[in-house]
Amino acid sequence: MFLKTFRWSFAATALGLAAGVLYGGWTAFGVIAILTVLEISLSFDNAVVNAGILKKMSPFWQTIFLTIGVLIAVFGMRLVFPVMIVAITAKLNPYDAVHLALTDKDRYQQLVTDAHPAIAAFGGMFLLMIFLDFIFADRDIKWLGRLERPLAKLGKVDMLSVCIALIVLLITAFTFAAHAHQHGGTHVDKAQTVLISGIAGLITYMVVGGLSGFFEDRLEAEEEREQEEQEKAERTGEKRSPVVLAGQAAFFMFLYLEVLDASFSFDGVIGAFAITNDIVLMALGLGIGAMYVRSLTVYLVREGTLDDYVYLEHGAHYAIGALAVILMVTIQYQINEVITGLVGVVLIGSSFWSSVRRNRALAAAEEETATAGSAKVS
Repeated sequence: MFLKTFRWSFAATALGLAAGVLYGGWTAFGVIAILTVLEISLSFDNAVVNAGILKKMSPFWQTIFLTIGVLIAVFGMRLVFPVMIVAITAKLNPYDAVHLALTDKDRYQQLVTDAHPAIAAFGGMFLLMIFLDFIFADRDIKWLGRLERPLAKLGKVDMLSVCIALIVLLITAFTFAAHAHQHGGTHVDKAQTVLISGIAGLITYMVVGGLSGFFEDRLEAEEEREQEEQEKAERTGEKRSPVVLAGQAAFFMFLYLEVLDASFSFDGVIGAFAITNDIVLMALGLGIGAMYVRSLTVYLVREGTLDDYVYLEHGAHYAIGALAVILMVTIQYQINEVITGLVGVVLIGSSFWSSVRRNRALAAAEEETATAGSAKVS
């Protein structure tokens, strides 16, 4: 089952890494590998959420999500979106941005470097909001209890995450302005760039969240209506096609999944700019990672095993928070991409190991309870 589910991901990995070696040697190989791990680590929770919704859908709509959805995820969000970011920030049309990326890498690199404060502020705020909304939510399962319990209490304050994000943005902008002033830079313009881009990232997060909530509400309404219509048909003896009902509900599920997937993949694309500015390597690494996320989603639907590792979602969000901080710091200081990539791996690995230890402790407790019960009976 495992090999069958992940066979296309393994094939994409082999082809992508081989293409990377041919394109840029073993350095490119390493960058693609780091980007793949980054995308997978940031999308663990995406796979869990997708699987929870996908299992409610018919095989037809599952196929649509795993085929058309892959095209949207790999080519849309992982290839077109990075080009659009550079085109907007560097004030180029998309064709010129792609042409520069493929033919004049030095010029493209310079444009991305010049646009980096805007990209980092925009992405850093978007990722920071994802992290803050997660840690301020009260959850039954807590990974770092001493930290998460008081944060959950603070999270009851309305709009706290937005306030903290704006404070971080202001501090970052003024710190950057002071740094630029010390070096004789145009601190006012660049500080304004950081502020405007950061606010745009915050707005984007809220719009995506609003759309996700809209589709989720429509999905719930469709499911309730479908159930009511089905019960009515059973009472009156009317014949009503379950395929139409399932199709209506599944269509909204599909739209909701695409919005969710776009929002989750957004952080991977933004995070990739902290590792490389090469659009080809970015598309290869994130594309391979997207294939694994799709395969993992299918595996979860069929097996449901990842739900046992309850701290993985925590680890993924802490990785997002760390990446947000790194992006904001890179506005002023350069950070090695290897460090950036390994932070997520370490956090995900730690949360996975904590999940394994928790499962072992629960199993041991159940075994001890069963043994004690048997002793009392005897």
